[in-house]
Amino acid sequence: MSNSVVNIKRIGLLTSGGDSPGMNAAVRAVVRTAAHKNVEVYGIKHGYFGLINDEFITMDTHSVSNIIQRGGTILKSARSEEFRTKEGRKKAAENLKKYEIDALITIGGDGTFAGANIISEEHGINVIGIPATIDNDIVGTDETIGYDSALNTALDAIDKIRDTADAHERMFLVEVMGRDAGFIALETSIAGGAELALLPEELTHIEEVKKQLKDMLKEQRRSSLIVVAEGDEIGGAIKLADKIKGDFKQYDMRVCILGHIQRGGSPSARDRVLASRLGANAVKVLLEGHSQIVVGIVNNALKITPLRVVVSKKKDLDYSLIELAKLLR
Repeated sequence: MSNSVVNIKRIGLLTSGGDSPGMNAAVRAVVRTAAHKNVEVYGIKHGYFGLINDEFITMDTHSVSNIIQRGGTILKSARSEEFRTKEGRKKAAENLKKYEIDALITIGGDGTFAGANIISEEHGINVIGIPATIDNDIVGTDETIGYDSALNTALDAIDKIRDTADAHERMFLVEVMGRDAGFIALETSIAGGAELALLPEELTHIEEVKKQLKDMLKEQRRSSLIVVAEGDEIGGAIKLADKIKGDFKQYDMRVCILGHIQRGGSPSARDRVLASRLGANAVKVLLEGHSQIVVGIVNNALKITPLRVVVSKKKDLDYSLIELAKLLR
């Protein structure tokens, strides 16, 4: 967690994994904070793929102008099967040494941090992680960069779907992102007034789902909206519809998969501020002698968590919100 090396003169910076709104704001904050501290920054394009294939570019304050409002990532992202091998990671470490880079800042989620952890262990690379994923499933921070933006994108879509569901007395099954985590599904179901939310963290019992929907019919509700996380063990909204539609023939049942619109778009103000704080703090804690850590914000204060802890734990849902969702349905 701590490192005696504080004479940092050159930083490598990459974004990896699924993109999330606010990554560019974090890139901007890292580069400008480093410039203020007279530290050079090399951007590495296409994540670990670019780290292996020598896609290094110099960055300065001008190179990050007019990007804070942009979605995606100017450094791009890509998968790298080669980085999963020892030989690939050796090439990556050699490139860092070639450019005399003293530390690597990685912006991404659990896969990004797993890669950062293993290269730091194998080659002694100083690493700082910045949590950016719409899934919000990283321990050591209340929210990850991109979560708020994705949540509001999903909610905006659900509000529109609710209008048409009510007009036509339809049942809508809306699938949101969340392969292993139900944060988006849970909070959009509460904010969107959904009748039901199906989450990866909870077992889905088809008969119980049918019973709850039948109870709603007895209440003579004109429409129903179910939010389904893509990682629910039923297999998503389409498979759920196939399993229940025979019992609800009186409803015009429709499935809407929101998909990658949740990743795109301009980041919210909240995500821009969060990304700016985390990016700046990543540089500051690095220069203070910390490494092999992930920076986060907990209770509005900076928190640093060992990288090995972050990659070994899964962030839990707030189960009081699950109870709230059930109460308000």
